[in-house]
Amino acid sequence: MLTGHVDGVLVTDNQFGQLHMSTLALASLLLANGIDPIVQLACRNRNRIALLSDLLGAAALGVSSLMLIRGTKVPDGITPRPKAVLDIDAAELIAMASKLKSDDRLRTLPDFYLGGVVTPHPPKPGWTPKALLRKTEAGVQFVLTHICMDIPVIRTYMKHLVASGLLRRISLFATLAIPGSAADARWLCQNRPNVNIPDSIIERIEQAEDEEQESVRICAEQMQQLAEIPGIAGAHLIPTRNLATIPAAVEASGERKNRSGS
Repeated sequence: MLTGHVDGVLVTDNQFGQLHMSTLALASLLLANGIDPIVQLACRNRNRIALLSDLLGAAALGVSSLMLIRGTKVPDGITPRPKAVLDIDAAELIAMASKLKSDDRLRTLPDFYLGGVVTPHPPKPGWTPKALLRKTEAGVQFVLTHICMDIPVIRTYMKHLVASGLLRRISLFATLAIPGSAADARWLCQNRPNVNIPDSIIERIEQAEDEEQESVRICAEQMQQLAEIPGIAGAHLIPTRNLATIPAAVEASGERKNRSGS
């Protein structure tokens, strides 16, 4: 379904404390089917030995892209409640993976493309991206934003990042949601940290005859707007229900054809 429409698929690591298949097991299945997995590893779930073991395992499988994160707090209501590990933080995990790329004790060096996450926001006067700078110095090469469908906020945030010079060293991909309904969009805003979907967007979805198709149109429009913002390297799309909305939004935007020149 996604072949020809995306460059990679993010494999999340028990996201928000919800139990899922092992990221490395799923990465192996994706690689066997010609799909490039972006393997996420969260500090919340493992100590440094387990994380290092998974990094070596990813290298052995041929995984080339990693998303290394702290991991959000496990939401209330999950029983039995798992304990957060947090032996190291995201920047330390990124540094660990970066050192593996030049570790002379390894017979074959992994060629990891290292990623992290950022939250777009309207910076205050004098703001400097300290957290992102620390990740960059640790070895991060790309970042995904948390879901942000407030284009003016992204424009302001990107203007400051471009001025900081960091985007000469890393690539940034903006994350957009494709909600199945206005109720889905509200749920994301109320239950997932750092999600920014403006009320005007939710109201537009709610007033549409077909809410899912309106979400696809909004995503396509916002992809076109992102393409005009200096410093944006691409888009990361998250559907809440229907995976088929990803190729629909990509095709409607025309941006993939524009990029390839076809």
